[in-house]
Amino acid sequence: MKEFKGKVAVVTGAASGIGRAIAERCAQEGMCVVLADIEKSALDSAAADLTAKGANVLAVQTDVSNAAAVEALAQQTIANFGAVHLLVNNAGVAGGNVSTGTLADWEWVLGVNLWGVIHGVRVFTPIMLKQDTECHIVNTASVAGLLSGGLGIYSVSKHAVVALSESLYGELAQINAKIKVSVLCPGFVRTQIGSAARNRPSTLHNEPVEPTAADEAFSQAMEAGIQSGMLPEEVADILFEAVANEKFYILPNAEAFKPAIQARLEGIIEERNPLV
Repeated sequence: MKEFKGKVAVVTGAASGIGRAIAERCAQEGMCVVLADIEKSALDSAAADLTAKGANVLAVQTDVSNAAAVEALAQQTIANFGAVHLLVNNAGVAGGNVSTGTLADWEWVLGVNLWGVIHGVRVFTPIMLKQDTECHIVNTASVAGLLSGGLGIYSVSKHAVVALSESLYGELAQINAKIKVSVLCPGFVRTQIGSAARNRPSTLHNEPVEPTAADEAFSQAMEAGIQSGMLPEEVADILFEAVANEKFYILPNAEAFKPAIQARLEGIIEERNPLV
C-alpha cells in the first residue's frame, strides 16, 4: 500500500504510546482513523486532539480480549466509513513470570497480546478479502518475540504473535490476496507499558504481595530501558515506510538485539539449550 490518503485505518491500543503515534501518522497521511482502546479518558483525549487537527476520527472503546467487542469495532468501522484498508493490532500489556504467574496473569496478558491479535485478524481479514482492495495488516509483537525468553508471559505472547503473523502472511500469499502483512518487533520504546496494570480488569487482579529485591531491580531496569528507548513517533514513521514497501519483519531499533537473535537461531539449528 503506497497511497494512504482517503483510506481507512483501524488502530488498537490507540490512546497512548505506539498506537497513538501510529494513529497520528495515519491522520497526517489523510486517512480516516478508527481509534480503539480500553482506556476511555485517554481515548477521548486522543480523539479530541486528532479531530482538532482536522482528522476524520471514530473512537470506539474496545477490550480487544473480548471477541464481541472486536466484532462491534468492525461493525462500527464499516457503518461509519464503509471499508477498512489498514489494520494495526497494537494493544499490549506486560506482566507475570512463566514459572510463578497466576491464572489471572496468563488470562490478562494472553487475552490482550495474543487473543487481541487473533480477534483482530479473525474479524477484519474476511472483510478485507471481500473488499478485494489493497489492504495491509500490522501485528505488533516485540523483539522479545524473537529472543530466548527473559520476559515471562509477555515473551510467550509475543512469540505467538510472530508465529501468527508468519502463518497469516503465508496463507494470504498462497491465494494471491491483495492483503499484505507485517509484524512489528520493536525494542525499547518510550511508552506507558510499565503501568499497563492501570487497565487490568478487576476480575483478573492478583492478591497484593510484597515485591522482592530482585523484582524491584528488574522493574527499575525495565523502566530505565523504556525511558531510554525510541520515541513512538519514530516507530510510526518506520512502520509506514515498511508498509509502503510491503516489508514483513519490522525491527525499528533492534540492532543491539540482533546478536542475541542470531544466537537463538544458531542454538536452534545446533540443538543447544536456550540462553547458553
